[in-house]
Amino acid sequence: MSEGQRLFVGGAWVEPDGGHYPVTDPATEETVGWAPEASPAQVRAACAAAREAFTAWSRTRPQERAAVLGRAAEIIRARMEPYAELARAETGATTGTARAMQVGVAAARFRRYASVEPAEWAVAPQINEAGPMGKAGVMGALAIRQPVGVVTCVTSYNNPWANPAGKVAPALAMGNTVVVKPAPQDPLCVYRMAEALEAAGAPPGVVNVVSGRDVAVGEAAVASDDVDMVSFTGSTAVGRRIAEVCGRDMKRQLMELGGKGAALVFDDADLASAVAGIGTTFSFYSGQICTAPTRVLAQRGVYDRLVGQLAVYADRLKVGDPREPDTVVGPLISAEHRARVESYVELGRKEGASVVAGGERPPMETGFYASPTLLADCTNDMRVAREEIFGPVVVVVPFDGEEEAVALANDSDYGLIDYVWSGDVARAFRVARRLRAGGVGINTVGRNMEAPFGGFKKSGVGRDVGSYALHAYSEVQAVVWPG
Repeated sequence: MSEGQRLFVGGAWVEPDGGHYPVTDPATEETVGWAPEASPAQVRAACAAAREAFTAWSRTRPQERAAVLGRAAEIIRARMEPYAELARAETGATTGTARAMQVGVAAARFRRYASVEPAEWAVAPQINEAGPMGKAGVMGALAIRQPVGVVTCVTSYNNPWANPAGKVAPALAMGNTVVVKPAPQDPLCVYRMAEALEAAGAPPGVVNVVSGRDVAVGEAAVASDDVDMVSFTGSTAVGRRIAEVCGRDMKRQLMELGGKGAALVFDDADLASAVAGIGTTFSFYSGQICTAPTRVLAQRGVYDRLVGQLAVYADRLKVGDPREPDTVVGPLISAEHRARVESYVELGRKEGASVVAGGERPPMETGFYASPTLLADCTNDMRVAREEIFGPVVVVVPFDGEEEAVALANDSDYGLIDYVWSGDVARAFRVARRLRAGGVGINTVGRNMEAPFGGFKKSGVGRDVGSYALHAYSEVQAVVWPG
């Protein structure tokens, strides 16, 4: 980019009051572009623009809203190459991940919500006897999904395409208007998404994007009186702060927070499948993903073999330039985050864990790289086993039987997605039902993109994805009449 990115407020591209700051390529440490620093006043203006646009957009026929989302999906697909290159440069994701899992998933999510689903459904008639409320009669009812209003979408840095698309698309489909506050590390992709929606015919004010490194930017987007709901993806600590602000004004919340996914591997498991699934922690976004199976609980009969195979798997992964086709593990998002991940590895050593793979910084001249690291001989009370590291680090804890495995898995502040590997399908499903997690993968780390997504405990509040996202971005209204 030769000049600084502008904010997108009320359908206009606006110069930021706070100037611009550099966006850094995590692989090269070079400047990708210049992101705008909004002032709190500009954020409030974006919220006001969304409020002004809400009435007309919410009354637009669902088919017309769907058509805008469908056109946006096609525009994103048509611009796949430059969009994926920007995503790779901003996040350090490999080229394949940037194309398929970032831009590709974003386009698919806009296409998913371009289909119109019924917004109302009948409630079984009720026979009322005569009384203080009136004569005897049959009461009919409809339950109707109504848009919430203005939604502030605060998005994560690990996927600046799929994450905001998963919020913006269903919110717009339901008739809401949005203010997107992207992560400060990689906001430029979100502005490209706004361009696609503008080109697709989204009216002024329906989509607004404001960015900045100052915490006052996010605070203004959450606290504005024009905002009815906040959808947030990020750390539990920040989510708690947002929830406090929302609670004062009774704003709706959708929170997708941290995770420390337990992967229960039983003696009868297919070890090749388990190793490949757990190994995605090392490679997928370089471990910067809340759904990763970072806490492995291995039954003692298979413990040594699993640790050995995971160590071999980790050591064979190529760490390097994400532009190279054979690179599997790219850099972390920043030097500060790499220092945090490395501090956890050192903490694991001090706590008594054995570093059986990785543990040392790769010999790269530039870039924020960290080696895939495996910590064995862990116990569930170690900080490395309890706290979210958000990097390519896996810890392994042994267990004896099923009861202990379930107890260890549930002994966590988090409960986003857990995993079970076992050749006994009946046991796998039995164990899954006992896990206090919003999702459980049985012999897979794959996802069904229509299944509800969200967490128990400190991993979040609410559910989205598929039809569940339409519920998340709506209020339910009951209309009752005498039959």
